[in-house]
Amino acid sequence: MRAKREPTARQMRLAVELRRLREAAGLSSREAAAMLGVNSVQISQIEAGTSGVSERRLRRMAANYACDDAGLIEALVAVASDRTQGWWEKYRGHLPTAFLDLPELEHHAAYRWDVEFLHVPGLLQTAEYARGLFTYVNPEFPSSDVDLWVEHRMQRRIIIERPGPVPYEAVIHEAALRIRVGDRLAARGQLNRLLELSEAEHVTMRVIPFDLDDFGGAGSAMVYAGGPVPKLDTVVRDGPNGPVYIDAEAQLNRYRTLFRRVEAVSLDPSGSRDFIHRLAKEL
Repeated sequence: MRAKREPTARQMRLAVELRRLREAAGLSSREAAAMLGVNSVQISQIEAGTSGVSERRLRRMAANYACDDAGLIEALVAVASDRTQGWWEKYRGHLPTAFLDLPELEHHAAYRWDVEFLHVPGLLQTAEYARGLFTYVNPEFPSSDVDLWVEHRMQRRIIIERPGPVPYEAVIHEAALRIRVGDRLAARGQLNRLLELSEAEHVTMRVIPFDLDDFGGAGSAMVYAGGPVPKLDTVVRDGPNGPVYIDAEAQLNRYRTLFRRVEAVSLDPSGSRDFIHRLAKEL
């Protein structure tokens, strides 16, 4: 028997949002099922992400839950109806599911923010930089596995390189720019890549210098992906076992505030380009 595929983070987000709508309406699974004319097991499967939901049923569920947020309903319908088989699918079975969820999230993002303190953000990395990271963190990996991880990371850059790219803003601490992942030549190549990308209209790059007073925000590293409506935004943070996806509304508000705080104390885009240029010249 063919094993059932694990639901993606995007599918799970749809399931979670439908559960939240039901709970906000004060309905049990059994009550929601009775209103739809189905059994409670079907509601549980939909809310666990193990069963899909049609547009017609989703709209009935939203009506039964007295949800009048038209933007959210249309966004959920779009997720439920999506049948995209993206480039990341070819890595399924070769890379952990959590790392395939990230490019799917990026593919559908309305915008992207990154805050990094120790490494250059993944979307901005050169192949040499990415290879240095993967090789150091996973010294037991054979070269073929490292090649696969690097290839996957380079393909993720498509969202800021394709026609109609995603608006992208990165706040990078000076530490990430100075730490040499690889040799001097690779470090110079990475800084030059940042300078090149910083000139793109859809890319905003800011640097937080070491000599900033009263800065305690080094714990606010994040990937922030804007959804079609703010309620469907997602924060991704590194965890001990891979990426951790955060979508609770209170947490999203917290990370929006954190991003604006680190953005406010960073150098402006022009000053940041000058700063990166000076670092490159030092090499």
